Amino acid sequence: MDIDLFDGHCDTVCLCCQSGGGFGRNTYHVDLERAGKYRRYAQFFALFGQPEDFPGKSFREIFDAEYGLFRREMEANAGQIVHCRTAGEAETAFAAGKMAAFLSVEGAELLDCSLERLEEARRLGVRAVNPTWNRANALSGTNAEESDKGLTLQGKAFVRKAEALGMLVDVSHLSDPGFWDVADTLSGPFFASHSNSRSMFSHARNLTDGQFTAIIEHDGVAGLNLFSLFLGGGGDLETAAAHLEHWLELGGAKHISLGGDLDGCSPLAAGVEGVQDYDKLYEILLRRNHSEDLIRDLFFNNLMRVVSKVCTM
Repeated sequence: MDIDLFDGHCDTVCLCCQSGGGFGRNTYHVDLERAGKYRRYAQFFALFGQPEDFPGKSFREIFDAEYGLFRREMEANAGQIVHCRTAGEAETAFAAGKMAAFLSVEGAELLDCSLERLEEARRLGVRAVNPTWNRANALSGTNAEESDKGLTLQGKAFVRKAEALGMLVDVSHLSDPGFWDVADTLSGPFFASHSNSRSMFSHARNLTDGQFTAIIEHDGVAGLNLFSLFLGGGGDLETAAAHLEHWLELGGAKHISLGGDLDGCSPLAAGVEGVQDYDKLYEILLRRNHSEDLIRDLFFNNLMRVVSKVCTM
């Protein structure tokens, strides 16, 4: 299929770690068999987990288990996919007929919110980090807990360190004050890997117009989330397209990407069963008179540009 696809967020690693499923083929939203339909495919895989998901394990042990699973899956499927750290490495993978896997951490509690663990994660190939998931931690409040709390001093040091290390800071899940603290603290691009438009549907996980504009000003991207409860309206792909179109009206043609939250939510937009169905959104956007060049930017080029700019080593 002549479509390039770069999705900014999925939680397949966490699911596989719990269930024993595999990247090659599974019954979740993402596997390599279905992703292989696209001409070029890149994916941010999130390391994510909470103690209740892994009884008796510390956050460090959860991270180690999921990272170990990711490494094993990369080795087992080395003929199809490569762990990449830069856009250049992704291009090398594509030239060899392979897919590109980027690694993120969702919720810095997995790193004990520490600068030392952040440096370690970077050495292991992690290239994006959410300071928080839904639960407040030592770095910040979230959209769901302590929502009036922004970045702490420790949080500001953490995001500055991430930027210095060439790691993308992900503001999805942060509180509104936390978002603005990131925008004020960082000089370069950051992204909201899986967040929609709050003007289109009023939910705390979605971005205000002002927040999206700040992402534009930082040359970042916002990734469209396909979780039906964050889309509102009909909760379908037409609704998802409307979120994209609102951002386009704000000047976001180069600052919108995909971030389906695949394997991290249920239900997805009506008619979407997994990664194989992104072509339906592609066709809807064509029918709504958007150019192929624009859609290719939304589906691939915009996020890859940000990765190229930030993740340089």
